[in-house]
Amino acid sequence: MSFRLLLLFNFAAAAYLTGLIWTVQVVHYPSFGLVPKAAWAAFHAAHTRRMSYVVLAPMVLELGLAGWLAWAGHTILPAGAGWWSLALVVFVWAVTFLISVPFHNRLEVGYDYVAIDGLTRTNWLRTVAWTLRAGLLGWLLAR
Repeated sequence: MSFRLLLLFNFAAAAYLTGLIWTVQVVHYPSFGLVPKAAWAAFHAAHTRRMSYVVLAPMVLELGLAGWLAWAGHTILPAGAGWWSLALVVFVWAVTFLISVPFHNRLEVGYDYVAIDGLTRTNWLRTVAWTLRAGLLGWLLAR
């Protein structure tokens, strides 16, 4: 695969996940508070199952692509840009599994406004990181 195509695939994955996380941040997580408590268990179970379809494979793909880009681009990209890109992906994974998943585990037990608020607030970390990565990759593509 050409380096340019690898860069393009990285950008495509980052752009998809950036769009998704902004939708989750601005629309989806804030709407959690509108779900009636009686419907919460079914809602959260459906949310978790359906979100895994649209986020899990792209995140795994992005991680692999980011690692490949960092390795292949270490002599091509300026100022360690490939490693910065990979670091942003690793940061997103860390926030996902160390912060977001525990909040979702609390919400699996039942409606919890504090957990919803915490999930929404801390999700800004992933939103900013994915936005920065998409911007970095867009800049690299435009060069």
